[in-house]
Amino acid sequence: MAVIMVTGAASGLGYNAARALSDAGHDVVVHVRNESRLSEPGRWKGVVIGDLARVDEIHDVARQASAFGRFDAVIHNAGVMTSPDVITVNVLAPYLLTASMDKPGRLIYLSSGMHRGGSMDLRRLSRGTGSYSDSKLWITTLALALASRWPGTSSHAVDPGWVPTRMGGAGAPDDLTAGHETQVWLATHDDVSPSTGGYWYHLQAQTPHPACQDEAFQAQLIETLESHTGVPLD
Repeated sequence: MAVIMVTGAASGLGYNAARALSDAGHDVVVHVRNESRLSEPGRWKGVVIGDLARVDEIHDVARQASAFGRFDAVIHNAGVMTSPDVITVNVLAPYLLTASMDKPGRLIYLSSGMHRGGSMDLRRLSRGTGSYSDSKLWITTLALALASRWPGTSSHAVDPGWVPTRMGGAGAPDDLTAGHETQVWLATHDDVSPSTGGYWYHLQAQTPHPACQDEAFQAQLIETLESHTGVPLD
């Protein structure tokens, strides 16, 4: 059985993925913003707590998570859609956690079909003025960049669909269960093709925005993230 960390696991897709992994017998470490949001504390191998909208707390989450050793998989699920913290939570937090923790066997990052409307203007990242679509373009690009940068670690991006969570709203048309199945599958199964560098929607590999697979843009994004955070990726 695998040891897997899921960020943003208090509710919605993160909680559903963590519960499915636990039900399958895996050891799951969940991240929640604060202790009051924790559900079923006895179910998990461990809990890490911190607000991913605050850079100091992101670093503390990384330290807490590192106490569990190297993970077999990390699912970077936490995200916000309409918040001034969209860049910090959706991009800087997964970047900093990735750069600060031991390289896991597998990395899964939550993307969105809205990434196709994102901007390649990385000055918006440095200024913190990027939109939700921008954030998902950038995190998808990071996921695919890591696929070729870190041998021994597979890395994928997942569009969970527009599902009826608190973020998606009650009228969202996609299936809620299908929203977490791909993340669980990528974290635990070996019969995955492509084995790394995939952009997925409901268990099917899709074609992302061309920028995500552009090596020059990947390098520019990583350089911008390193410069902005002061934390090197490698």
